[in-house]
Amino acid sequence: MKKSGSFAFAAALAAVAWAGVAIAHHSFAAAYDTTEAGAISITGRIVNVRLTNPHSFFFLDVEGENGEVVRWSFEAGTPGGMLRNGYSPDVIKTGDVVTITGFRAHDRTKPNGMLRQLVTSDGTVFGMFGPQEGPGAR
Repeated sequence: MKKSGSFAFAAALAAVAWAGVAIAHHSFAAAYDTTEAGAISITGRIVNVRLTNPHSFFFLDVEGENGEVVRWSFEAGTPGGMLRNGYSPDVIKTGDVVTITGFRAHDRTKPNGMLRQLVTSDGTVFGMFGPQEGPGAR
C-alpha cells in the first residue's frame, strides 16, 4: 500500500512539472509578427549571447537614426539547434558587428524580435529554420 501511494505521488508531481513546461512553451507566431509586414533586418554590435533552454537569445546594441543606442533582443532556436547550424560560443564574440534578419515582436514598443538568420561581418551565415543553413551544414 505504501509503495503505490509513493508511486501515485511521484506520478502526480511529474504531471504537474510537465504541465508547467507545456504552458511555458509558446508558438513563435504568438509573440512575433511572422508575416511579411513583420520582417526586419537589424545591424548592431553583439552585447550578449545566451544559449539557454528552451530558446537562445542574442542581444545587440543598435544605433538609431538620431544616434541613440537601443538594445535589441532576438529570440532564436534551441541551443542544440543553433549548434547544429554551425553556431558556437567562440564564433561570435561581444563587440562583433552582425546583421540579424527575422520578425518583429507584435508589441512594437519593445525592441524585440525572432531571429531567422544571423550574418557576421565576414559573411558567415547562421540560420534557425529549415535545412541546415550555417557552416555546420552537411
